[in-house]
Amino acid sequence: MAIRDRGKKKWQFAFGMPEHIKAQRDVWKDDERIKKPIIDTYEIDEFDQRICYAMEYRFEVKLTIWDDGITHEITGRIHYIDPITKQLRVEVKAGDFARISFEDVVGVIVVD
Repeated sequence: MAIRDRGKKKWQFAFGMPEHIKAQRDVWKDDERIKKPIIDTYEIDEFDQRICYAMEYRFEVKLTIWDDGITHEITGRIHYIDPITKQLRVEVKAGDFARISFEDVVGVIVVD
């Protein structure tokens, strides 16, 4: 008669209740969060110049966006700057646009 051992499966439920697994993932995600970088007026002016330059010559830009403690990058062409709603409209793909708030931008790099 062969022994049918379930291996890790028998311990997985005992030590990993779904609520505990979700709580652990939330703790790990909170560890990755960072404070929003402080951007002075000189950096804001530099970002504005880079955005205007890229918009005029149709270059792509790589925008670093801060979103609730997590930073991510968006690459695309600046399509429109809306001063009323204070948003950038970035063409990520052909016909696909993303709206990004001015205050969420923490980095701008012009891609040639």
